[in-house]
Amino acid sequence: MSRPPTFAPPARTRAYPLLTSRGPFAVLDTSPARHTRGTALLLPGYTGSKEDFIAMLEPLAGAGFRTVAVDGRGQYESEGTDAQEAYAQAELARDVIAQACALDTPVHLVGHSLGGQIARAAVLLDPSPFASLTLMSSGPAQVTAEQQQKIKLLSDALAVMGMEQVWEAMRAMDPPAERESDDTDMRRRWMLHRPAQLIATGRQLATEPDRTDELAAVPLPLHVVSGERDDTWPVPLLDAMAERLGARRTVIRGAEHSPNTDRPAETSAALAAFWEGIQYEGV
Repeated sequence: MSRPPTFAPPARTRAYPLLTSRGPFAVLDTSPARHTRGTALLLPGYTGSKEDFIAMLEPLAGAGFRTVAVDGRGQYESEGTDAQEAYAQAELARDVIAQACALDTPVHLVGHSLGGQIARAAVLLDPSPFASLTLMSSGPAQVTAEQQQKIKLLSDALAVMGMEQVWEAMRAMDPPAERESDDTDMRRRWMLHRPAQLIATGRQLATEPDRTDELAAVPLPLHVVSGERDDTWPVPLLDAMAERLGARRTVIRGAEHSPNTDRPAETSAALAAFWEGIQYEGV
């Protein structure tokens, strides 16, 4: 489970429900102090939330990009249902398209882990609301066998236990230093996730087909970002995916599966450089 450095939004950040054709979605929206060079929409990963990007909001706004981090349907502060079919990947992709359209400008789409696979599905469904796509620590197909087993254990537990019981069980397995830390915000985020969302999206991560060739045919600038180590999709697999896509490739030194929380300044700089390059080439 990703651990953002804080759940408190930075200055010039508005927390509000973004109204879309598919309902409201909780967002953190940070605008540049002066001229806006573009808008970015950031999608979190499995068990995550918009707060996973909180340390990137100011750096990206400082580079001139309005940055909107969103909770997906059934994640943290966005409403959901108890019906697993509501979280089918195509439904979540349509949510992303609606979010982009509500921002009323082609957006630079960024998806972390699960968010990357949902972002890919959105772009394959309709690329028109997007200016570019960045896949952050998000691989071409299903996660590793070890991660599939972890997802199965969590899904099995969610099927028979309440969210509070599962939280306590997960905390018991944390390293001692994490067990002793203040977990109020993390617990609140966990408790507000819909179990159906976690079960449905966990199944997607464990069974996702390789759609790299489909994505390579989409006429959008593409970017693959990861840490230098990753236990969810091996880094060489991400390298090969980027080559197949003809995508820009960035490896964030000192980061693992969550460069957005491990090295937010470096990750923000890599994203801004990619977006600036697109604008320069388009002149």
